[in-house]
Amino acid sequence: MSVTVRVPAKVNVQLAVGAARPDGFHDLANVFLAVGLYDEVTVTPADELRVTCAGPDAAQVPLDRTNLAARAAEALAARYGRSDAVHIHIAKDIPVAGGMAGGSADGAGALVACDALWGTGASRAELLDICAELGSDVPFSLVGGAALGVGRGEKLTALETGGTFHWVFAMADRGLSTPAVFREFDRLAEGVDIPEPVASQPLLDALAKGDPDALAAAVSNDLQPAALSLFPELADTLAAGRTAGALAALVSGSGPTTAFLVRDPESAAKVAQALAASGTCRTVRTAAGPAAGATVIDRPSHEVHGTPA
Repeated sequence: MSVTVRVPAKVNVQLAVGAARPDGFHDLANVFLAVGLYDEVTVTPADELRVTCAGPDAAQVPLDRTNLAARAAEALAARYGRSDAVHIHIAKDIPVAGGMAGGSADGAGALVACDALWGTGASRAELLDICAELGSDVPFSLVGGAALGVGRGEKLTALETGGTFHWVFAMADRGLSTPAVFREFDRLAEGVDIPEPVASQPLLDALAKGDPDALAAAVSNDLQPAALSLFPELADTLAAGRTAGALAALVSGSGPTTAFLVRDPESAAKVAQALAASGTCRTVRTAAGPAAGATVIDRPSHEVHGTPA
């Protein structure tokens, strides 16, 4: 008796970052696009809460209660006054520490899976509230598609998309810490007047029209200079993708994964092949978006209710 949820990666087509707030966070205008690289999170009743993981870079995934999937199970169990005894297995395909919200995806996936397994009947609003407590990117991992996130990125407004956007992603040979990238952003911005982050209207229009050329002209990432400062070799990867014909090249979120917008699947294959041969990255993947958010793909034929804690 188990439940499996498939949950997508994301790319930030715009990441506008405001100045550091007194609480240490930054106000954002974060335009998310979910893309078709997925983790699958399976939950099964167990004697205690435990996490296992398999797949590329699984050894880098924490298996204790710091894992967002474990924290999601804890949070849902606490809210409904029940035991969090569940085995969470993550089949990992989203890059680890790659700026594509793999950990956040696992948190959202575990939350939806535990809700289905336990039959808690939580509303969408309740699940999104728990997601926001877990982390800034977790709510978007739940909803998928395309959305504008403001505040820390957790306050979402769904966005219209008028077509499919094709991407190539180049994975670096090491990770980047999101907190470290934000610290570097603050260091580079010292003494600079940083404007309030706002979504780009040309970018929103390009998404709505499904126009890859217009989107390519509008994508931006305010964290890119900080990521490049900490990981200068990423500039070579970005240049290789542009040379191969990508419409746009940018660091995905806090990095170090680099994202290349292309016109169609044929262009994606060409750019991916060139990047793989360039020697500037570890692995290359192609994906398209928008993709659906956290989706139950396998569940028991009847609801499973456990004993309250």
